Amino acid sequence: MIYKHNTRRLRIGIAQVNTTVGDFTGNIDKITNTIKLARSSGVDILTFPELAICGYPPEDLLFKPEFIADNLKSLEKITKETSGISIIIGFVDGRETIYNAAAIIHDGKLAGVYHKIYLPNYGVFDEDRYFQAGRECPVYIISGINIGVNICEDIWYEDGPTRTQAFSGAELIINISASPYHFGKGNVRERMVKSRASDNLAIIALTNLIGGQDELVFDGNSLIADEKGKLLARGKQFEEDLMIADLDIESVSRARLDNVRWRKEAALYEEQGGVISEKVLISDKPLKTEKPRISARKVKVNGFPEEVYNALVLGTRDYIRKNGFNQVLIGLSGGLDSSLVATVAVDALGKENVVGVAMPSQYSSPGSVSDAELLAHNLGIKLLTIPIEDTYKSYMSIMADSLKGTEPDVTEENLQARIRGNILMALSNKFGWLVLTTGNKSEMATGYSTLYGDMAGGFAVIKDIPKTMAYQLAEYRNSLEKRDLIPESVITKAPSAELRPDQKDTDTLPPYELLDPILTAYVEEDKSVRQIVNMGYDEAVVKQVARLVDTSEYKRRQAPPGIKITPRAFGRDRRLPITSKFRKY
Repeated sequence: MIYKHNTRRLRIGIAQVNTTVGDFTGNIDKITNTIKLARSSGVDILTFPELAICGYPPEDLLFKPEFIADNLKSLEKITKETSGISIIIGFVDGRETIYNAAAIIHDGKLAGVYHKIYLPNYGVFDEDRYFQAGRECPVYIISGINIGVNICEDIWYEDGPTRTQAFSGAELIINISASPYHFGKGNVRERMVKSRASDNLAIIALTNLIGGQDELVFDGNSLIADEKGKLLARGKQFEEDLMIADLDIESVSRARLDNVRWRKEAALYEEQGGVISEKVLISDKPLKTEKPRISARKVKVNGFPEEVYNALVLGTRDYIRKNGFNQVLIGLSGGLDSSLVATVAVDALGKENVVGVAMPSQYSSPGSVSDAELLAHNLGIKLLTIPIEDTYKSYMSIMADSLKGTEPDVTEENLQARIRGNILMALSNKFGWLVLTTGNKSEMATGYSTLYGDMAGGFAVIKDIPKTMAYQLAEYRNSLEKRDLIPESVITKAPSAELRPDQKDTDTLPPYELLDPILTAYVEEDKSVRQIVNMGYDEAVVKQVARLVDTSEYKRRQAPPGIKITPRAFGRDRRLPITSKFRKY
């Protein structure tokens, strides 16, 4: 059905696309196909994420002139595909210096370029390392509508470009983002967008990237909020999406006329020398007034633990696929962590692409072996069983003279883990299977892991998942299946590395229910030992945990990359020297 579209209404399309860093051909295809779909749906203006053309974050590829050149050539190709539509898309503007930029393209022509003003340089961000900051924030008149365009970090500042553009007449603010996921980030982002919309009496449309890139996952979850701060539409979480909505721009004009406070603030802003944006006329009439009707959208909002599990699946799938692998290999111990990793891998890649390896030793309990077998059966994956007892005895035999006169200790324990690591890497070499490691954040934090043993592999799926959260994720996944996909015995038995008789994790570490909150305070919140003790924790335990964290930095530096889930992950988020004498215990 076709209907007439009021000239003070605008049909916007928000394209959550999963682009890949440096894959210009693939990215162009994805972008141009989305343009065709949006055009057929009567979209007036289509938005893509930050740096969609080259992928985000490109890191030191930005120092390569060929990378910048290919990105600019790609922009030219995309521009030629935009007849009958306007698009806003992220790219690297490298004609003079390098800018994180948004191209404003209208009906086959590049009509304007916006340069990102606020360059984040904290957490996982290093934009000051690469980009020059922009200085101007024009208001573009597109299809007769005053539109402000800005990029990601720009909108997080209350007195930033959004306010300048709104006071300069922008009725719609389009923000293109690559806002990385961590648990709870979607709620924070939504509150911010609603606040910017209501404070500035403007419609805010935020387009967010989707997909995995190394350690980072981008959750999509794009948003449109009206001038009252009411959410009009939402993009899907952890999925590509084309969100189409009709915006009533006239309602913004009415709201501003009726709001005396806002008009006084705008006038005062100008009187006090506030920046007034230049207005750039691109088109004063809509390209099309007859449009097909669009169906109503209803997108489910996921909370914990579903959103975390979905982030793990997306991050795993994209890391494997984007790096050219088809199948993965996991050492199955019969424990919780390896069971969870295998389950995520099956959901990400399909059961036919996941191989498990059980490597029992003389210390492996019968229950652990049977639990690994039952998990593999439940998941429908291939299971190889390679006992290591004879190999371990051979190692001990050839090292007998060298170890003569010493007592067994962690050396013999770690040797078993390293034998298993060798087996996994041999299978990886032979068959091209990428090894997924199974260590969790609690273990990575305290160094409860073996270099070149259980840390050997290509990707660490649950590297940023605390042990207590791993239990919650396993129970959640079982609830979806309405059966014990991950055997109940795996979840209920006491955690053990099974590298010596009757070993338990609590022989070395505090119970995880106690350990994890201390780690959150020390690692993620940067609280001191004294502050954590004042929270009610035993001083000796807190000091033990802090010491383990501080002395294990060298191990973490050699660990494979893993998916960022918490607000502060090891690696890009938390950068401490390996060599340091600074201790405050």
